[in-house]
Amino acid sequence: MIFVTVGTQLPFDRLIQAVDGWAGDNPGAEVFAQIGPTELRPRHLESVAFLKPDQADRLFRTATLVISHAGMGSIITSLKYRKPLLIVPRMASLGEHRNDHQLATAKWLGSRSGISVAWSEEEVPALIDGLLHSSQAGEISDYADPQFIARLRNAIF
Repeated sequence: MIFVTVGTQLPFDRLIQAVDGWAGDNPGAEVFAQIGPTELRPRHLESVAFLKPDQADRLFRTATLVISHAGMGSIITSLKYRKPLLIVPRMASLGEHRNDHQLATAKWLGSRSGISVAWSEEEVPALIDGLLHSSQAGEISDYADPQFIARLRNAIF
Protein backbone atom coordinates (compact mmCIF):
# COMPACT_ATOMS: atom_id res chain seq x y z
CA MET A 1 0.00 0.00 0.00
CA ILE A 2 1.20 3.49 -0.88
CA PHE A 3 0.47 6.08 1.80
CA VAL A 4 0.32 9.72 0.74
CA THR A 5 0.21 12.52 3.32
CA VAL A 6 0.15 16.27 2.84
CA GLY A 7 -0.03 17.31 6.49
CA THR A 8 -2.84 19.28 8.06
CA GLN A 9 -2.20 22.97 7.42
CA LEU A 10 -2.71 23.63 3.73
CA PRO A 11 -3.99 21.90 0.58
CA PHE A 12 -1.38 20.33 -1.70
CA ASP A 13 -3.48 19.55 -4.76
CA ARG A 14 -0.48 19.36 -7.11
CA LEU A 15 0.86 16.32 -5.25
CA ILE A 16 -2.53 14.63 -4.90
CA GLN A 17 -3.33 15.12 -8.60
CA ALA A 18 0.04 13.63 -9.61
CA VAL A 19 -0.46 10.53 -7.46
CA ASP A 20 -4.11 10.23 -8.49
CA GLY A 21 -3.00 10.24 -12.14
CA TRP A 22 -0.45 7.52 -11.42
CA ALA A 23 -3.12 5.48 -9.59
CA GLY A 24 -5.41 5.82 -12.62
CA ASP A 25 -2.64 4.35 -14.79
CA ASN A 26 -2.06 1.55 -12.22
CA PRO A 27 -5.56 0.36 -11.29
CA GLY A 28 -4.29 -2.61 -9.24
CA ALA A 29 -2.28 -0.40 -6.90
CA GLU A 30 -3.59 0.30 -3.41
CA VAL A 31 -3.14 4.00 -2.61
CA PHE A 32 -4.49 5.81 0.45
CA ALA A 33 -4.08 9.57 0.83
CA GLN A 34 -4.54 12.07 3.62
CA ILE A 35 -5.34 15.11 1.50
CA GLY A 36 -5.86 17.93 4.01
CA PRO A 37 -8.25 20.86 3.68
CA THR A 38 -9.09 20.83 -0.03
CA GLU A 39 -12.06 20.73 -2.37
CA LEU A 40 -10.21 18.25 -4.61
CA ARG A 41 -11.74 14.76 -4.77
CA PRO A 42 -9.31 12.20 -6.20
CA ARG A 43 -10.87 9.68 -8.60
CA HIS A 44 -8.40 6.79 -8.46
CA LEU A 45 -7.32 6.55 -4.83
CA GLU A 46 -8.99 6.37 -1.45
CA SER A 47 -8.67 9.55 0.58
CA VAL A 48 -9.66 11.43 3.72
CA ALA A 49 -9.00 15.02 4.71
CA PHE A 50 -7.52 14.22 8.10
CA LEU A 51 -6.46 11.21 10.16
CA LYS A 52 -6.30 10.59 13.88
CA PRO A 53 -2.70 10.10 15.07
CA ASP A 54 -3.15 6.35 15.63
CA GLN A 55 -4.62 5.94 12.13
CA ALA A 56 -1.72 7.81 10.55
CA ASP A 57 0.77 5.76 12.56
CA ARG A 58 -0.81 2.51 11.37
CA LEU A 59 -0.65 3.67 7.74
CA PHE A 60 3.01 4.67 8.09
CA ARG A 61 3.82 1.26 9.60
CA THR A 62 2.01 -0.78 6.94
CA ALA A 63 2.95 1.24 3.84
CA THR A 64 5.35 -0.13 1.27
CA LEU A 65 6.03 3.46 0.12
CA VAL A 66 5.30 6.85 1.68
CA ILE A 67 4.77 9.92 -0.48
CA SER A 68 4.73 13.23 1.36
CA HIS A 69 5.20 16.95 1.35
CA ALA A 70 8.59 17.91 2.80
CA GLY A 71 7.24 18.24 6.33
CA MET A 72 9.59 17.04 9.05
CA GLY A 73 6.93 15.06 10.93
CA SER A 74 6.19 12.91 7.89
CA ILE A 75 9.88 12.55 7.04
CA ILE A 76 10.90 11.53 10.56
CA THR A 77 8.04 9.04 10.86
CA SER A 78 8.90 7.45 7.50
CA LEU A 79 12.53 7.09 8.55
CA LYS A 80 11.50 5.75 11.96
CA TYR A 81 9.59 2.92 10.29
CA ARG A 82 12.26 2.48 7.60
CA LYS A 83 9.92 3.21 4.72
CA PRO A 84 11.06 4.32 1.26
CA LEU A 85 10.04 7.95 0.99
CA LEU A 86 9.24 10.22 -1.92
CA ILE A 87 9.01 13.87 -0.93
CA VAL A 88 7.55 16.64 -3.05
CA PRO A 89 8.32 20.03 -1.55
CA ARG A 90 5.59 22.64 -1.43
CA MET A 91 6.42 25.86 -3.28
CA ALA A 92 5.55 29.32 -2.05
CA SER A 93 5.49 30.64 -5.62
CA LEU A 94 2.55 28.30 -6.31
CA GLY A 95 0.70 29.37 -3.16
CA GLU A 96 1.33 26.02 -1.45
CA HIS A 97 3.07 27.50 1.58
CA ARG A 98 4.10 30.81 3.11
CA ASN A 99 7.80 30.37 2.28
CA ASP A 100 10.15 27.89 0.62
CA HIS A 101 11.51 26.11 3.70
CA GLN A 102 10.32 22.79 2.22
CA LEU A 103 12.63 23.31 -0.77
CA ALA A 104 15.52 23.75 1.66
CA THR A 105 14.49 20.60 3.55
CA ALA A 106 14.31 18.61 0.31
CA LYS A 107 17.74 19.84 -0.81
CA TRP A 108 19.20 18.95 2.58
CA LEU A 109 17.66 15.45 2.80
CA GLY A 110 17.44 14.55 -0.87
CA SER A 111 20.78 12.77 -0.96
CA ARG A 112 20.03 10.65 2.11
CA SER A 113 19.55 6.93 1.54
CA GLY A 114 15.89 5.97 1.24
CA ILE A 115 14.66 9.48 0.37
CA SER A 116 13.85 10.57 -3.17
CA VAL A 117 12.74 14.04 -4.20
CA ALA A 118 10.38 15.00 -7.00
CA TRP A 119 11.11 18.62 -7.84
CA SER A 120 8.02 18.77 -10.05
CA GLU A 121 4.79 16.84 -10.33
CA GLU A 122 5.90 15.49 -13.72
CA GLU A 123 8.63 13.47 -11.97
CA VAL A 124 6.25 11.76 -9.54
CA PRO A 125 5.02 8.80 -11.67
CA ALA A 126 8.49 7.58 -12.71
CA LEU A 127 9.81 7.96 -9.18
CA ILE A 128 6.88 5.96 -7.77
CA ASP A 129 7.57 3.18 -10.28
CA GLY A 130 11.27 3.13 -9.41
CA LEU A 131 10.71 3.16 -5.67
CA LEU A 132 8.18 0.33 -5.82
CA HIS A 133 10.84 -1.82 -7.45
CA SER A 134 13.51 -0.89 -4.91
CA SER A 135 13.80 -2.15 -1.37
CA GLN A 136 16.02 0.70 -0.21
CA ALA A 137 14.67 2.52 2.82
CA GLY A 138 16.25 5.11 5.04
CA GLU A 139 16.36 4.96 8.79
CA ILE A 140 16.83 7.23 11.71
CA SER A 141 18.05 6.42 15.18
CA ASP A 142 16.01 7.02 18.30
CA TYR A 143 19.13 8.70 19.73
CA ALA A 144 21.30 11.64 18.74
CA ASP A 145 24.58 11.01 16.95
CA PRO A 146 27.31 10.34 19.57
CA GLN A 147 29.63 12.86 17.87
CA PHE A 148 26.93 15.54 18.18
CA ILE A 149 26.48 14.73 21.87
CA ALA A 150 30.23 14.94 22.46
CA ARG A 151 30.46 18.33 20.69
CA LEU A 152 27.50 19.64 22.63
CA ARG A 153 28.98 18.41 25.91
CA ASN A 154 32.30 20.14 25.11
CA ALA A 155 30.49 23.37 24.27
CA ILE A 156 28.53 23.34 27.50
CA PHE A 157 31.28 22.33 29.92
